[in-house]
Amino acid sequence: MFLSVFDLYKIGIGPSSSHTMGPMTAAARFLEEILSGSWPKPQNAQITRLGASLHGSLAFTGVGHATDRAVMLGLAGYLPAEIDPNDIEKIIAEINKTGKVRPDGHPAYDFDPKTDLVFDKKEALPGHANGLSFSAYDADGRTLLRRVYYSIGGGFVVTEEELAKLDNIAVPEPAPEVPFPFKTADEMMAMAKKSGKSIAAMKRENELCRMDERELNAKLDGIWSAMDGCIERGMSESGTLPGGLKVRRRAAQLAERLDNRRLSNKFNPLEANDWLNVYAMAVNEENAAGGRVVTAPTNGAAGVVPAVLKFITRFHDNIKTEDIRTFLLTSAAIGGLIKHNASISGAEVGCQGEVGSASAMAAAGIAAIMGGTPEQIENAAEIALEHHLGMTCDPVAGLVQVPCIERNGLGAVKAVTAASLALMGDGEHIVSLDTCVETMRQTGRDMDEKYKETSQGGLAVNVVAC
Repeated sequence: MFLSVFDLYKIGIGPSSSHTMGPMTAAARFLEEILSGSWPKPQNAQITRLGASLHGSLAFTGVGHATDRAVMLGLAGYLPAEIDPNDIEKIIAEINKTGKVRPDGHPAYDFDPKTDLVFDKKEALPGHANGLSFSAYDADGRTLLRRVYYSIGGGFVVTEEELAKLDNIAVPEPAPEVPFPFKTADEMMAMAKKSGKSIAAMKRENELCRMDERELNAKLDGIWSAMDGCIERGMSESGTLPGGLKVRRRAAQLAERLDNRRLSNKFNPLEANDWLNVYAMAVNEENAAGGRVVTAPTNGAAGVVPAVLKFITRFHDNIKTEDIRTFLLTSAAIGGLIKHNASISGAEVGCQGEVGSASAMAAAGIAAIMGGTPEQIENAAEIALEHHLGMTCDPVAGLVQVPCIERNGLGAVKAVTAASLALMGDGEHIVSLDTCVETMRQTGRDMDEKYKETSQGGLAVNVVAC
């Protein structure tokens, strides 16, 4: 099993990896299929209009998660990692005004969001809670091409056929192409013991099968630069977040208070927790505003890993560039195991799969750069994940704001606490990470759908009702 660090850490835009980045990517894939796919093209038929239909969680919380805008941007030919967030409003306004999308390399297509983009809350597609379909029509309204995609969390998008392969255990996995193809934490630990290598070193060797050392280091440094830049932007912005809840940005004000408190030379026993919360909230306020963020492993949980990494670089005197790379590699190894064996999708398993996974990843990363053994790192990840088990995804008004922004801060605090507990032990513990991941999978399977990013239960209902 190999999942690259750059599959988990993807630069994109907010507010959601599954509801914004995923549908945007799916739309781009549909455009590519139109041009280069092997679908049967009737003679002289010409595509003149496009349509899209959102299902399941995408239908219920798509407006709050900007899924409609993501589809529009994707069909206009834009990708999450490349679009300038400052251009989005102008692009959306042009599509709404003209009723057309003009992707590069294509003719202009009719696409009126009021009629060609459907939020279908009645029919859920069978493969996943985040299902969407795209259709291409000729001038007479005949369907020339239709494709179904699933946004399975963290910005990952698969077709119906690709999802079937993922779900079908009878389909054998390809032969391992990396030196350390661990699929479980137990396998990872056994390989570490046999090789004498750290988790980060094994992950690095796997990545080097895809790129050289210079490229790998540059891309890792680029991920941290994007994370750090997001924190700094979040701590400099003020005002009210979009969406109607009138949630005020707080990170900048809180950061200013903490700086002023430090100038007073008064001892603050809560300073560490306060900064963790500020850093995490800064990222998730940027995410809620549709800014540039890094999936870690999702947008909804994008603040946890950067907050912990920013915290350790600020409050530890000896953190070097290589330590940051070690953090990212180690945390990605843990995130890959969770995604492979359970899920990182809130629509599939609730927020335990988003903030819980992020907290486990961050705990492993900080334990690694603090000198933890593979056993202690695995223990740190398990502690952090275990204490998020059962956490629901119930965003108020379908927005990635309440409780998401504060929840990232608490996830960061739990990550540091989990790492500290693990580092004070010898790595021996009762519940293994594999057991915890499987428990999360089972818990998510048993969780009522109204608590899985549909805004039909929990805080999403009671805040409004009260």
